[in-house]
Amino acid sequence: MKNRKIVALFMTAALAVTMLAGCGKSDSGSAQTEEPAAESGEEAAESGSGTQTSGDAVILTYAEVNSADSLDGKVAAFFKEKVEELSNGTVSIDIQASGVLGTENDILDGMTTNSGTVDLCRISIFDLNNYACKKASLMGLPFLWESRDHYWKFTETDLAQEILDEPSANGLGIQGLFYMEEGFRNYFFVDEVKGIEDLAGRKIRVSSDPILTQMTDLLGASATVVSFNELYSSLQSGVVDGGDQPTALYESNAFHEVAPYLLKDQHTLSASEVVMSEASMEKLTEEQMAAIKEAGALTSAYCKEISAQEEADSEKRLTEAGVTIVEVTDQTPYRTACESLIANYTDGLENEYQQILDCAK
Repeated sequence: MKNRKIVALFMTAALAVTMLAGCGKSDSGSAQTEEPAAESGEEAAESGSGTQTSGDAVILTYAEVNSADSLDGKVAAFFKEKVEELSNGTVSIDIQASGVLGTENDILDGMTTNSGTVDLCRISIFDLNNYACKKASLMGLPFLWESRDHYWKFTETDLAQEILDEPSANGLGIQGLFYMEEGFRNYFFVDEVKGIEDLAGRKIRVSSDPILTQMTDLLGASATVVSFNELYSSLQSGVVDGGDQPTALYESNAFHEVAPYLLKDQHTLSASEVVMSEASMEKLTEEQMAAIKEAGALTSAYCKEISAQEEADSEKRLTEAGVTIVEVTDQTPYRTACESLIANYTDGLENEYQQILDCAK
């Protein structure tokens, strides 16, 4: 009997060792590390981070079309840091910046068809216009936002949450997590432009977004669809005469090198959101998903904190570099030109549109 007890104890200990050795491997997520989750948790505990989370270690791919040193790149790095801290190292974020995984439209197409290449992506709100997200389209209407405070106040409303949920509700297989913004968008040109009267006949690069396309045409210019990755060379070769970007991204993408005239009309705030594949979400534990959502809330606050200063610093550097910045002091003719567009996109959504306007009060 004594020998049997010794054998049983030995077998139990061996089984425990075997089970512990297998805890670090799983088929969940787009990629995994081979380190045991327990080790990641111990490392996080030593650094004093977050609440305890469970689940196998997973790596999530985050796509960003702008460079790592851009405003969006800096915000993505902050999100990565917070996710890894709050998940105690069980979730890692692999940021693929500078458009190496394609344009925002390419990435969205892949995510909505569950290609499995990208788990998270920051997208401009207007990219959802091609996916029947009608409420989201309201956020991209011209001359809607009076200030950054107006925008950030709106993001705290129930309607803002509905817009984050809209892609999932439409069956696209993606879920909006949190909001960001890149500053007000302005037109920029190869040759000098002083006001709306100078837009006539100018070929201005636009994405495939129908709102931006119609707005540009209504302002008297000629909207020309060009891939973002080809914009710099298109400005050089004369395929287009200009484009539009938030000021800080206009600088970080070096467009001012070939198009040094900035018309500061602030036709829309470059609102964006980070979306996540629902297939990727399903592979995470509740604790891991909670860590991502908490990191998202912190990241929104961080973006709000640094965006205005990034824009101001960028504008100063651009001026010192010789860029001509034309301030539009009266947006009235611009707004008037876009009235039909606004009426079309708010038809049936008048209450929601008014809710956004009211957030400026």
